[in-house]
Amino acid sequence: MPKIEIFDPPQCCSTGVCGPKVDKKLVRFAADLDWLAKNGAVVERFNLAQQPDAFMGSDAVREKLVIEGNGCLPLVVVDGEIVSSGRYPDRDELAGLAQVGMENGEEAVHQTASQPCCPPTIENEAGCGCAPSDPSSSGKGCC
Repeated sequence: MPKIEIFDPPQCCSTGVCGPKVDKKLVRFAADLDWLAKNGAVVERFNLAQQPDAFMGSDAVREKLVIEGNGCLPLVVVDGEIVSSGRYPDRDELAGLAQVGMENGEEAVHQTASQPCCPPTIENEAGCGCAPSDPSSSGKGCC
């Protein structure tokens, strides 16, 4: 299985899922990376603000930053080669990069109520809460 490395732009925490206004894309991406790891993928994530040495330790990442600046971030690197720049790939794309099967169909794409994708105070794009004990979610979890 390939090794996937994520090189994030500077953020206040390792995932960017913090602070008063959480970006829903980052919540989904963090859940997607967690799903990859639970399915056996080797995933490492680096934040420029907290781990600059990781950025300088990769020739491909360092060169991309020198040429394009921080605007190229986030970078997704698979086995040392940059495969995505300037955006967060969706779960299907990540699964392909990691060679992880999507055999569970829709279940593989979206979290269930017993496996919340985000803190209970955050709503996803469909507007449903992610708390497994949330009776209003009617078992939808993160929809």
